[in-house]
Amino acid sequence: MSLSLDPSNPGGDANAKFLAVACELAYLPEAAGQPGFRERLGLDAILISVDNTQAYVAQNDETILVAFRGSEAPDTLDGIKDWLLTNANNFLILPEGQIGTDFASAGVGARFHKGFLQALADIWEPLYAAVDASVKIKERPLWITGHSLGGALAIVAAWRFQRNFLSVHQITTFGAPMVGNEAASEAFKAEFPGKITRYVDALDLVPLLPSVSLIANLYTHCLSEQVLHAPEGTTTVGASDVVKSMAGRAADGILSMTLIDEFWGQVTNRIAHHMVDNYQARIDERCKTSS
Repeated sequence: MSLSLDPSNPGGDANAKFLAVACELAYLPEAAGQPGFRERLGLDAILISVDNTQAYVAQNDETILVAFRGSEAPDTLDGIKDWLLTNANNFLILPEGQIGTDFASAGVGARFHKGFLQALADIWEPLYAAVDASVKIKERPLWITGHSLGGALAIVAAWRFQRNFLSVHQITTFGAPMVGNEAASEAFKAEFPGKITRYVDALDLVPLLPSVSLIANLYTHCLSEQVLHAPEGTTTVGASDVVKSMAGRAADGILSMTLIDEFWGQVTNRIAHHMVDNYQARIDERCKTSS
């Protein structure tokens, strides 16, 4: 059976199968991505790329879809460590300037991941122009998706689309890190009631990041989480248990570089659980079980 999106059940696993394929295709260069979207999903797609931020805008007569690319090297997690653990860009900030105007309505206490907002700002003008043009041709449900860092960008982009009068139908992410503090998450909950679905493999550590301290992490996730539990018989320690163990060893709530490197070793050792093809396979299993 060919894949399709059902707007009447936006957070369902069947739609997640479709969107996970879009996330896979988002990692491809335009020469391969465009035919991939057409052949596998029945969508005409264009790649928007500015500096290190990329997203496909894809559409057919029933759907408009934005699929953000995650790390440039998803099979090695190259570049993600600085974003999520050791780079100043993982600090929570109150955005300023033009992007700050869009996020100010989240409330006085809302703070957001600096690096994610910078990456969105880089790509925003051509991305918004492409989506706005599609909506003006014909209004259709707007779906936003992404894997890994792409999932984080999907959530903050959805907010900005909404604030610029482009209504978002559904946001679905896979293995995405956190994007803001509790006040920001509450703002997303109010803005997108029942419209955010985050798929998380129970053994994937990336969704438990970012954090400059494993003890006092001010970041928190948006609702609603769909946990993909380990297959029966798997004895690997869960991701949350790894973080608790590391937190118990952190001195005064501050991560030493040794502990950061050890923790990152745990992340990379579990890379298979973070890969987009793992999320595709696990969601496919859920669909088969529920059918």
